[in-house]
Amino acid sequence: MKRVILLIMDSLGIGSASDASSFGGIGFTDEGADTLGHIASALSLAGTPLQLPHLAELGLLEAYRLKNGVYPAGMSSPDKIHGAWAYARETSRGKDTPSGHWEIAGVPVPFDWSYFPRSTPFFPEALSNQIFDQGLLEGSLGNCHGSGTEIIKEFGEEHIISSKPIFYTSADSVFQVAAHEKYFGLERLYELCRCIRRLLDDSDLTIGRVIARPFTGKSPQDFNRTGNRRDFAVPPPGATILEKLREAGGSVIGIGKIADIYAHTGITREIRAHGHQALWRETLSALKQSEDNSIVMTNFVDFDALYGHRRDTHGYGQALEEFDRNLPALLSAMHPGDLLIIAADHGNDPTWPGSDHTREDIPILVTGDKSTAGTSLGARDTFADIGQTIASYFSLEPFPKGTSLI
Repeated sequence: MKRVILLIMDSLGIGSASDASSFGGIGFTDEGADTLGHIASALSLAGTPLQLPHLAELGLLEAYRLKNGVYPAGMSSPDKIHGAWAYARETSRGKDTPSGHWEIAGVPVPFDWSYFPRSTPFFPEALSNQIFDQGLLEGSLGNCHGSGTEIIKEFGEEHIISSKPIFYTSADSVFQVAAHEKYFGLERLYELCRCIRRLLDDSDLTIGRVIARPFTGKSPQDFNRTGNRRDFAVPPPGATILEKLREAGGSVIGIGKIADIYAHTGITREIRAHGHQALWRETLSALKQSEDNSIVMTNFVDFDALYGHRRDTHGYGQALEEFDRNLPALLSAMHPGDLLIIAADHGNDPTWPGSDHTREDIPILVTGDKSTAGTSLGARDTFADIGQTIASYFSLEPFPKGTSLI
Protein backbone atom coordinates (compact mmCIF):
# COMPACT_ATOMS: atom_id res chain seq x y z
CA MET A 1 0.00 0.00 0.00
CA LYS A 2 1.26 3.46 -0.94
CA ARG A 3 -0.17 6.48 0.83
CA VAL A 4 1.21 9.97 1.49
CA ILE A 5 0.17 12.06 4.46
CA LEU A 6 1.13 15.67 3.77
CA LEU A 7 0.66 18.07 6.69
CA ILE A 8 1.20 21.80 6.22
CA MET A 9 1.94 23.71 9.42
CA ASP A 10 0.73 26.95 7.91
CA SER A 11 3.35 29.71 8.45
CA LEU A 12 5.95 27.79 10.51
CA GLY A 13 9.03 29.38 8.99
CA ILE A 14 12.47 28.67 10.48
CA GLY A 15 14.43 31.77 9.57
CA SER A 16 14.52 34.51 6.97
CA ALA A 17 15.20 33.55 3.37
CA SER A 18 18.23 34.84 1.51
CA ASP A 19 16.03 37.35 -0.35
CA ALA A 20 14.05 38.45 2.72
CA SER A 21 15.40 41.99 2.48
CA SER A 22 13.26 42.42 -0.64
CA PHE A 23 10.10 41.71 1.35
CA GLY A 24 8.47 43.51 4.27
CA GLY A 25 6.37 46.56 5.01
CA ILE A 26 6.67 50.29 5.45
CA GLY A 27 9.93 50.98 7.27
CA PHE A 28 11.05 47.37 7.70
CA THR A 29 12.02 44.23 5.77
CA ASP A 30 11.68 40.54 6.55
CA GLU A 31 15.42 40.08 7.01
CA GLY A 32 15.88 38.56 10.48
CA ALA A 33 12.36 37.12 10.75
CA ASP A 34 12.29 33.67 12.37
CA THR A 35 8.88 32.28 13.30
CA LEU A 36 9.95 29.17 15.22
CA GLY A 37 13.10 30.73 16.68
CA HIS A 38 11.42 33.86 18.01
CA ILE A 39 8.52 31.88 19.51
CA ALA A 40 11.02 29.61 21.26
CA SER A 41 12.98 32.63 22.53
CA ALA A 42 9.87 34.34 23.90
CA LEU A 43 8.69 31.22 25.71
CA SER A 44 12.15 30.48 27.05
CA LEU A 45 12.43 34.02 28.44
CA ALA A 46 9.00 33.56 30.06
CA GLY A 47 10.26 30.46 31.86
CA THR A 48 8.05 28.10 29.86
CA PRO A 49 10.34 26.64 27.15
CA LEU A 50 8.65 25.32 24.05
CA GLN A 51 8.02 21.58 24.33
CA LEU A 52 7.84 19.73 20.99
CA PRO A 53 9.18 16.24 21.74
CA HIS A 54 7.49 14.41 18.86
CA LEU A 55 8.35 17.00 16.22
CA ALA A 56 11.89 16.93 17.58
CA GLU A 57 11.99 13.14 17.15
CA LEU A 58 11.01 13.67 13.50
CA GLY A 59 13.90 16.13 13.06
CA LEU A 60 12.37 19.61 13.41
CA LEU A 61 15.11 20.96 15.64
CA GLU A 62 17.79 19.45 13.41
CA ALA A 63 16.21 21.19 10.43
CA TYR A 64 16.33 24.44 12.39
CA ARG A 65 19.98 23.89 13.31
CA LEU A 66 20.83 23.00 9.72
CA LYS A 67 19.40 26.36 8.67
CA ASN A 68 20.64 28.53 11.54
CA GLY A 69 23.63 26.75 13.11
CA VAL A 70 22.00 26.53 16.56
CA TYR A 71 18.91 24.99 18.14
CA PRO A 72 15.96 27.22 19.05
CA ALA A 73 16.30 28.81 22.51
CA GLY A 74 15.57 26.45 25.38
CA MET A 75 15.35 23.41 23.10
CA SER A 76 17.63 20.50 22.20
CA SER A 77 17.33 17.51 19.91
CA PRO A 78 16.66 14.01 21.33
CA ASP A 79 19.30 11.27 21.24
CA LYS A 80 17.34 9.27 18.67
CA ILE A 81 15.57 10.79 15.67
CA HIS A 82 13.00 8.75 13.76
CA GLY A 83 12.68 10.97 10.71
CA ALA A 84 14.77 12.67 8.03
CA TRP A 85 14.96 16.44 7.81
CA ALA A 86 15.77 19.32 5.50
CA TYR A 87 15.01 22.97 5.01
CA ALA A 88 13.92 24.55 1.76
CA ARG A 89 13.96 27.91 0.02
CA GLU A 90 11.05 29.20 -2.05
CA THR A 91 11.69 30.03 -5.68
CA SER A 92 8.26 31.61 -6.27
CA ARG A 93 8.28 35.38 -5.88
CA GLY A 94 5.79 35.57 -3.08
CA LYS A 95 5.26 34.77 0.57
CA ASP A 96 1.60 33.88 0.23
CA THR A 97 -0.41 30.71 0.73
CA PRO A 98 -1.00 29.74 -2.93
CA SER A 99 2.63 30.30 -3.94
CA GLY A 100 3.89 28.13 -1.10
CA HIS A 101 1.34 25.36 -1.56
CA TRP A 102 1.62 25.20 -5.34
CA GLU A 103 5.41 24.99 -5.13
CA ILE A 104 5.10 22.26 -2.48
CA ALA A 105 2.92 20.38 -4.98
CA GLY A 106 5.63 20.63 -7.64
CA VAL A 107 4.62 23.80 -9.48
CA PRO A 108 6.51 27.01 -8.59
CA VAL A 109 4.76 30.23 -9.60
CA PRO A 110 6.47 31.52 -12.79
CA PHE A 111 4.96 35.02 -12.68
CA ASP A 112 4.68 37.99 -10.35
CA TRP A 113 1.39 38.56 -8.56
CA SER A 114 -0.46 41.85 -8.73
CA TYR A 115 -0.96 43.76 -5.49
CA PHE A 116 -3.27 46.58 -4.53
CA PRO A 117 -1.60 49.88 -3.58
CA ARG A 118 -1.64 51.21 -0.04
CA SER A 119 -3.52 54.30 -1.12
CA THR A 120 -7.20 54.64 -0.21
CA PRO A 121 -9.35 53.56 -1.95
CA PHE A 122 -7.17 50.77 -3.21
CA PHE A 123 -9.50 49.56 -5.99
CA PRO A 124 -9.43 50.94 -9.50
CA GLU A 125 -12.63 52.94 -9.84
CA ALA A 126 -13.77 51.05 -12.94
CA LEU A 127 -13.44 47.72 -11.12
CA SER A 128 -15.33 49.04 -8.10
CA ASN A 129 -18.19 50.22 -10.28
CA GLN A 130 -18.38 46.83 -11.98
CA ILE A 131 -18.53 45.09 -8.60
CA PHE A 132 -21.27 47.41 -7.38
CA ASP A 133 -23.30 46.95 -10.54
CA GLN A 134 -22.99 43.18 -10.81
CA GLY A 135 -23.11 42.59 -7.07
CA LEU A 136 -26.18 44.83 -6.71
CA LEU A 137 -24.43 46.92 -4.07
CA GLU A 138 -24.86 50.56 -3.07
CA GLY A 139 -21.19 50.78 -2.17
CA SER A 140 -18.58 49.32 0.15
CA LEU A 141 -16.69 50.11 3.34
CA GLY A 142 -12.99 49.93 4.15
CA ASN A 143 -11.25 49.93 0.77
CA CYS A 144 -7.85 49.84 2.45
CA HIS A 145 -5.05 47.66 3.77
CA GLY A 146 -5.83 46.24 7.17
CA SER A 147 -5.92 43.40 9.66
CA GLY A 148 -9.06 41.29 9.37
CA THR A 149 -9.91 41.39 13.05
CA GLU A 150 -9.37 45.14 13.28
CA ILE A 151 -11.26 45.93 10.09
CA ILE A 152 -14.49 44.39 11.38
CA LYS A 153 -14.14 46.23 14.68
CA GLU A 154 -13.79 49.49 12.77
CA PHE A 155 -16.50 49.01 10.17
CA GLY A 156 -18.70 46.18 11.50
CA GLU A 157 -21.47 48.30 13.01
CA GLU A 158 -21.71 50.54 9.95
CA HIS A 159 -21.79 47.42 7.79
CA ILE A 160 -24.79 46.04 9.72
CA ILE A 161 -26.68 49.30 9.31
CA SER A 162 -25.80 49.96 5.67
CA SER A 163 -25.44 46.38 4.32
CA LYS A 164 -22.32 47.57 2.51
CA PRO A 165 -19.64 44.84 2.51
CA ILE A 166 -16.18 45.58 3.90
CA PHE A 167 -13.42 45.42 1.27
CA TYR A 168 -9.77 45.23 2.32
CA THR A 169 -6.42 43.73 1.34
CA SER A 170 -2.99 42.97 2.81
CA ALA A 171 0.59 42.57 1.65
CA ASP A 172 -0.53 39.41 -0.16
CA SER A 173 -2.20 39.31 -3.56
CA VAL A 174 -5.70 39.16 -2.09
CA PHE A 175 -9.08 40.85 -2.26
CA GLN A 176 -10.87 40.21 1.03
CA VAL A 177 -14.55 40.76 1.71
CA ALA A 178 -15.89 40.79 5.27
CA ALA A 179 -19.63 40.56 5.85
CA HIS A 180 -22.00 39.53 8.62
CA GLU A 181 -23.45 36.05 8.30
CA LYS A 182 -26.90 37.12 9.51
CA TYR A 183 -27.35 40.70 8.33
CA PHE A 184 -25.63 40.32 4.96
CA GLY A 185 -25.99 36.59 4.46
CA LEU A 186 -23.42 33.86 4.00
CA GLU A 187 -24.53 32.70 0.55
CA ARG A 188 -24.79 36.29 -0.60
CA LEU A 189 -21.19 36.84 0.54
CA TYR A 190 -20.01 33.77 -1.37
CA GLU A 191 -21.83 34.85 -4.51
CA LEU A 192 -20.32 38.34 -4.25
CA CYS A 193 -16.85 36.82 -4.00
CA ARG A 194 -17.51 34.63 -7.03
CA CYS A 195 -18.55 37.76 -8.91
CA ILE A 196 -15.36 39.58 -7.88
CA ARG A 197 -13.29 36.55 -8.87
CA ARG A 198 -14.84 36.58 -12.37
CA LEU A 199 -14.23 40.31 -12.76
CA LEU A 200 -10.62 40.01 -11.65
CA ASP A 201 -10.06 37.10 -14.03
CA ASP A 202 -11.31 39.31 -16.86
CA SER A 203 -9.02 42.20 -15.85
CA ASP A 204 -5.31 42.84 -16.33
CA LEU A 205 -4.68 42.12 -12.63
CA THR A 206 -3.21 38.81 -11.44
CA ILE A 207 -4.80 38.63 -7.99
CA GLY A 208 -4.26 35.27 -6.29
CA ARG A 209 -7.33 35.00 -4.08
CA VAL A 210 -10.68 36.53 -3.29
CA ILE A 211 -11.42 35.62 0.32
CA ALA A 212 -14.85 35.60 1.94
CA ARG A 213 -14.48 36.58 5.60
CA PRO A 214 -17.83 36.08 7.38
CA PHE A 215 -18.32 37.21 10.95
CA THR A 216 -21.01 37.27 13.65
CA GLY A 217 -21.80 39.45 16.68
CA LYS A 218 -23.52 42.77 17.30
CA SER A 219 -20.75 45.12 18.43
CA PRO A 220 -16.96 45.54 18.22
CA GLN A 221 -16.72 43.83 21.60
CA ASP A 222 -18.20 40.55 20.34
CA PHE A 223 -17.60 40.55 16.57
CA ASN A 224 -16.03 37.21 15.73
CA ARG A 225 -14.85 35.76 12.43
CA THR A 226 -16.36 32.31 11.82
CA GLY A 227 -15.06 29.11 10.31
CA ASN A 228 -17.08 29.64 7.13
CA ARG A 229 -14.24 31.39 5.32
CA ARG A 230 -13.92 30.54 1.63
CA ASP A 231 -11.03 31.25 -0.73
CA PHE A 232 -11.70 31.77 -4.44
CA ALA A 233 -8.29 31.25 -5.99
CA VAL A 234 -6.88 31.20 -9.49
CA PRO A 235 -5.88 27.66 -10.48
CA PRO A 236 -2.22 26.60 -10.31
CA PRO A 237 -0.22 27.37 -13.47
CA GLY A 238 0.43 23.68 -14.16
CA ALA A 239 -0.59 20.18 -13.15
CA THR A 240 0.30 19.68 -9.47
CA ILE A 241 1.09 16.36 -7.82
CA LEU A 242 -2.57 16.29 -6.75
CA GLU A 243 -3.74 16.39 -10.37
CA LYS A 244 -1.08 13.92 -11.49
CA LEU A 245 -2.17 11.34 -8.92
CA ARG A 246 -5.87 11.82 -9.60
CA GLU A 247 -5.33 11.45 -13.36
CA ALA A 248 -3.37 8.25 -12.66
CA GLY A 249 -6.40 6.83 -10.87
CA GLY A 250 -5.38 7.68 -7.31
CA SER A 251 -7.31 9.65 -4.73
CA VAL A 252 -6.56 13.00 -3.11
CA ILE A 253 -8.31 13.99 0.10
CA GLY A 254 -8.00 17.70 0.85
CA ILE A 255 -8.76 18.67 4.43
CA GLY A 256 -9.38 22.20 5.69
CA LYS A 257 -8.76 24.86 3.05
CA ILE A 258 -6.67 22.64 0.74
CA ALA A 259 -9.34 22.47 -1.97
CA ASP A 260 -9.72 26.26 -1.97
CA ILE A 261 -5.96 26.81 -2.26
CA TYR A 262 -5.74 24.60 -5.35
CA ALA A 263 -8.96 26.04 -6.85
CA HIS A 264 -10.50 22.59 -6.39
CA THR A 265 -8.16 21.06 -8.99
CA GLY A 266 -6.80 17.58 -8.32
CA ILE A 267 -9.08 16.95 -5.33
CA THR A 268 -11.19 13.80 -5.28
CA ARG A 269 -12.69 14.41 -1.84
CA GLU A 270 -12.98 17.67 0.06
CA ILE A 271 -13.40 17.76 3.84
CA ARG A 272 -14.00 21.07 5.58
CA ALA A 273 -13.16 21.47 9.24
CA HIS A 274 -12.61 24.42 11.56
CA GLY A 275 -9.99 24.42 14.31
CA HIS A 276 -6.93 22.26 14.70
CA GLN A 277 -8.59 19.57 16.80
CA ALA A 278 -11.27 19.11 14.15
CA LEU A 279 -8.59 19.03 11.46
CA TRP A 280 -6.75 16.31 13.36
CA ARG A 281 -9.93 14.25 13.75
CA GLU A 282 -10.69 14.50 10.04
CA THR A 283 -7.09 13.68 9.10
CA LEU A 284 -7.09 10.51 11.20
CA SER A 285 -10.53 9.54 9.90
CA ALA A 286 -9.47 10.11 6.29
CA LEU A 287 -6.31 8.07 6.81
CA LYS A 288 -8.34 5.15 8.15
CA GLN A 289 -10.62 5.30 5.10
CA SER A 290 -8.00 5.99 2.42
CA GLU A 291 -6.84 3.23 0.13
CA ASP A 292 -3.78 2.50 -1.97
CA ASN A 293 -2.40 5.35 -4.16
CA SER A 294 -3.80 8.17 -2.09
CA ILE A 295 -2.75 11.49 -0.63
CA VAL A 296 -4.25 12.87 2.56
CA MET A 297 -3.32 16.57 2.72
CA THR A 298 -4.23 18.90 5.57
CA ASN A 299 -3.55 22.59 6.12
CA PHE A 300 -3.36 23.59 9.79
CA VAL A 301 -4.41 27.19 9.31
CA ASP A 302 -4.76 28.38 12.92
CA PHE A 303 -0.99 28.84 13.27
CA ASP A 304 -1.27 31.52 10.62
CA ALA A 305 -4.77 32.95 11.00
CA LEU A 306 -5.17 32.99 14.78
CA TYR A 307 -1.63 33.53 15.99
CA GLY A 308 0.77 34.69 13.27
CA HIS A 309 -1.36 37.45 11.78
CA ARG A 310 -2.59 38.48 15.23
CA ARG A 311 0.97 38.58 16.54
CA ASP A 312 0.11 36.24 19.41
CA THR A 313 3.46 34.67 20.22
CA HIS A 314 2.40 32.63 23.24
CA GLY A 315 -0.79 31.46 21.54
CA TYR A 316 1.30 30.27 18.59
CA GLY A 317 3.59 28.38 20.95
CA GLN A 318 0.66 26.69 22.69
CA ALA A 319 -0.78 25.70 19.30
CA LEU A 320 2.56 24.14 18.34
CA GLU A 321 2.56 22.11 21.54
CA GLU A 322 -1.01 20.99 20.89
CA PHE A 323 -0.04 19.91 17.36
CA ASP A 324 2.87 17.96 18.80
CA ARG A 325 0.61 16.13 21.26
CA ASN A 326 -1.54 14.90 18.37
CA LEU A 327 1.34 13.41 16.38
CA PRO A 328 1.58 10.02 18.19
CA ALA A 329 -1.98 9.09 17.17
CA LEU A 330 -1.14 9.79 13.53
CA LEU A 331 2.14 7.89 13.66
CA SER A 332 0.35 4.92 15.21
CA ALA A 333 -2.26 4.95 12.42
CA MET A 334 0.33 4.75 9.64
CA HIS A 335 0.73 1.49 7.72
CA PRO A 336 3.90 -0.05 6.29
CA GLY A 337 4.68 1.79 3.07
CA ASP A 338 3.08 5.08 4.18
CA LEU A 339 5.06 8.29 3.77
CA LEU A 340 4.54 11.23 6.13
CA ILE A 341 5.77 14.66 5.10
CA ILE A 342 5.42 17.70 7.36
CA ALA A 343 6.28 21.15 6.00
CA ALA A 344 5.22 24.81 6.01
CA ASP A 345 4.24 27.20 3.21
CA HIS A 346 5.84 30.49 4.37
CA GLY A 347 6.60 32.29 7.63
CA ASN A 348 4.48 34.51 9.87
CA ASP A 349 6.73 35.62 12.72
CA PRO A 350 4.43 36.79 15.53
CA THR A 351 7.19 39.02 16.92
CA TRP A 352 7.68 40.88 13.62
CA PRO A 353 6.34 44.37 12.74
CA GLY A 354 3.04 44.52 10.91
CA SER A 355 0.56 41.68 10.60
CA ASP A 356 1.59 40.02 7.34
CA HIS A 357 3.48 36.88 6.37
CA THR A 358 7.28 36.84 6.57
CA ARG A 359 9.62 35.58 3.85
CA GLU A 360 11.29 32.54 5.43
CA ASP A 361 12.70 29.14 4.64
CA ILE A 362 10.64 26.15 5.75
CA PRO A 363 11.35 22.83 7.49
CA ILE A 364 10.69 19.53 5.74
CA LEU A 365 10.28 16.40 7.88
CA VAL A 366 9.97 12.97 6.26
CA THR A 367 9.26 9.62 7.87
CA GLY A 368 8.19 6.22 6.60
CA ASP A 369 9.65 3.09 5.03
CA LYS A 370 11.09 5.04 2.10
CA SER A 371 13.09 7.44 4.28
CA THR A 372 16.20 6.81 6.35
CA ALA A 373 15.74 7.77 9.99
CA GLY A 374 18.24 10.18 11.49
CA THR A 375 19.33 11.54 8.11
CA SER A 376 19.89 15.12 7.06
CA LEU A 377 18.52 15.77 3.58
CA GLY A 378 20.31 19.09 3.41
CA ALA A 379 19.37 22.55 2.19
CA ARG A 380 16.90 22.36 -0.70
CA ASP A 381 16.68 24.94 -3.46
CA THR A 382 12.91 24.74 -3.88
CA PHE A 383 9.75 23.64 -2.09
CA ALA A 384 9.09 21.65 -5.29
CA ASP A 385 11.37 18.93 -3.93
CA ILE A 386 8.31 17.80 -1.95
CA GLY A 387 6.16 17.39 -5.06
CA GLN A 388 9.03 15.62 -6.82
CA THR A 389 9.38 13.27 -3.85
CA ILE A 390 5.71 12.32 -4.02
CA ALA A 391 5.90 11.85 -7.79
CA SER A 392 8.84 9.50 -7.31
CA TYR A 393 7.07 7.64 -4.53
CA PHE A 394 4.03 6.96 -6.74
CA SER A 395 6.19 6.33 -9.85
CA LEU A 396 4.59 9.24 -11.69
CA GLU A 397 6.14 11.36 -14.41
CA PRO A 398 8.67 13.72 -12.79
CA PHE A 399 8.25 17.48 -12.61
CA PRO A 400 10.56 19.85 -14.48
CA LYS A 401 11.50 21.40 -11.12
CA GLY A 402 12.68 19.79 -7.92
CA THR A 403 14.74 16.82 -6.76
CA SER A 404 13.31 13.90 -4.81
CA LEU A 405 14.12 13.62 -1.12
CA ILE A 406 13.95 9.80 -1.20
